[in-house]
Amino acid sequence: MKQILVIDDETDIREIAKMSLQITKQWQVLTAASGEDGVEIAAQTQPDAILLDVLMPEMDGLLTLKALKSNPLTQLIPVVMLTATGSIVTQQQYAELGAHAILTKPFDPGVLGNQIAEALNWHANL
Repeated sequence: MKQILVIDDETDIREIAKMSLQITKQWQVLTAASGEDGVEIAAQTQPDAILLDVLMPEMDGLLTLKALKSNPLTQLIPVVMLTATGSIVTQQQYAELGAHAILTKPFDPGVLGNQIAEALNWHANL
């Protein structure tokens, strides 16, 4: 069973993503309300992937991504960015820093799991 860590400062988004991934994919979902917590949880639990919000107070998605990629315990965990702003320049920046994909908000809870699986080349039966 896949384990996903959702890092987002918005409680509603975390809960919708969690319920969506548990129901549609039967994945185990961990959540973090801040970049700091997310980096710590990722290092401790080694999830199969991270869904990371871009716009967060204090430690935003870019800083969180940099922290994840610079930590030997978390640098190989695939990260999918979740953003309401989708400029090409920003997307290139995330890709250069090691993000595997960028999904836009608002997302469709019915297809979120498929979008993550497709972005990470996970087969539907995993």
